[in-house]
Amino acid sequence: MSNAYFQVPIPENEPILPYGPGSIEKDELKKKIAALKSQTIEVPLIIGGEEVKTGNTANMVIPHNHSHVLGTYHKAGEKEVNLAIEAALEARKEWAAMPWEHRASIFLKMAELLAGPWRSTVNAATMLGQSKTVFQAEIDSACELIDFFRFNTFYMTQLMADQPDSAPGMWNRVEYRPLEGFVFAVTPFNFTSIAGNLPTAPAMVGNVALWKPASSSVYSGYYLMKLFEEAGLPKGVINFVPGSGGQVGDPAMASPHLAGVHFTGSTAVFQGMWKTIADNLKTSKYYPRIVGETGGKDFIFAHNSADVDALVVAAMRGAFEYQGQKCSAASRMYIPKSIWGEFKGKYIAEVEKMKMGDIEDFTNFMGAVIDKAAFKTITEYIDYAKEEADAEFITGGNYDDSKGYFIEPTTIVTTDPKFKTMEEEIFGPVLTIYVYDDNKFDEALELCDTTSPYALTGAIFAQDRYALIKMANKLKNAAGNFYMNDKPTAAVVGQQPFGGGRASGTNDKAGSAMNLLRWMTARTMKETFDPPKDWRYPFMGEK
Repeated sequence: MSNAYFQVPIPENEPILPYGPGSIEKDELKKKIAALKSQTIEVPLIIGGEEVKTGNTANMVIPHNHSHVLGTYHKAGEKEVNLAIEAALEARKEWAAMPWEHRASIFLKMAELLAGPWRSTVNAATMLGQSKTVFQAEIDSACELIDFFRFNTFYMTQLMADQPDSAPGMWNRVEYRPLEGFVFAVTPFNFTSIAGNLPTAPAMVGNVALWKPASSSVYSGYYLMKLFEEAGLPKGVINFVPGSGGQVGDPAMASPHLAGVHFTGSTAVFQGMWKTIADNLKTSKYYPRIVGETGGKDFIFAHNSADVDALVVAAMRGAFEYQGQKCSAASRMYIPKSIWGEFKGKYIAEVEKMKMGDIEDFTNFMGAVIDKAAFKTITEYIDYAKEEADAEFITGGNYDDSKGYFIEPTTIVTTDPKFKTMEEEIFGPVLTIYVYDDNKFDEALELCDTTSPYALTGAIFAQDRYALIKMANKLKNAAGNFYMNDKPTAAVVGQQPFGGGRASGTNDKAGSAMNLLRWMTARTMKETFDPPKDWRYPFMGEK
């Protein structure tokens, strides 16, 4: 047994590789993309470390070239989910008892493997399966996930070091245990890093997990599972069960062994899961921990003192990077009349320079949206706006799914601050702008705060410090991640812990100790060295 205090290395954020012309990393990535495209793979379930094939399969395709099939994946049903629960609970017996430093070593090894030999594989899989440009893949499937592995292990040791005071004659201690049962991790398509973090953060502190990846990102998820295996994650600690929400989610949620849900996805689905958990409490062994990051209708609000050039860049990057498919993407904007003319001219000129197409062409800024369903939903919003008198298109508005699911970077200007595309989450490359009178600054702030039920991210722009303070105070509860003179995207682990409130989730801040603590349960221990031998108290000595 180890008898030393161990210190996890103090983490630093993983450097972003530039993939410049002629660079080693660009050459390696291009070769990896070609290699992955040249093969068709079959992705099984992974339950208790074993491959399981159900025969119920679906294709994995390239969104920007949907005739290219990357492979097929098997879907789990109730039988396989129950097998995965059994495998997880069996694995828990040894995993929960494993000394923490050995668990930490596994995830630190994952970070090193992903930073090195696995980097091009996971990035290439993300680019092909989720239509991310090289930069969007690099900051996500490489850097952010590496940061999650390194920072979370460090946060774990910080939490365990938090110990109570001890009065004379006693020693008070707190030990941090994993939850009993299993954690159900439900992950989205848009970030490979989130897909990797949601099952591993609970596992790091001794929990076991069932992982249901989004159907449109099973491809990169499978390569993450292979990475986990190479790093030495024991069988059954994380069980890979892709499939439909009902076929996987219903039996997982019905299990009395459900100890927690780690979720990123739509608000409606999360609310439905919460209700199901509540309905099942009478048969559940535990009160499950519920952690969720859900929808957003993220804003940029400009004051008339804003730097217009910076505002243009923030709007473009915030709204259109990764085709607007970030939970944090700018989707609505408030701008004063006095700077609208200058902004509009510069903005249109720059948006027209954006290139969209195959992500293998590194000169493209945008790829395709994720799948046919997303394409249909987003274009329905565009078609709706085209028919409305109080909406004007200043960029984009066109789309084509003949080869890939391509939608132009679209900007709508509305005279109605409650216009449909100002209120509802679209999750695509559509930005709606409302131009307000400068003398109605307070009213516009009120609109920004109250128009949407969400409160995930938001950005304010002003050079006037008094205005900046006023905006920040008024919008205090409008965003869990708040940006001043910057776009409302690109939170970095260890720098801007991520999460929002209101209808955007539980705000448990992925990438911080706050999130990790949700997967730990404490036992307080008091040891008395010389316990009393007489039951009487001193005050009883005299009447």
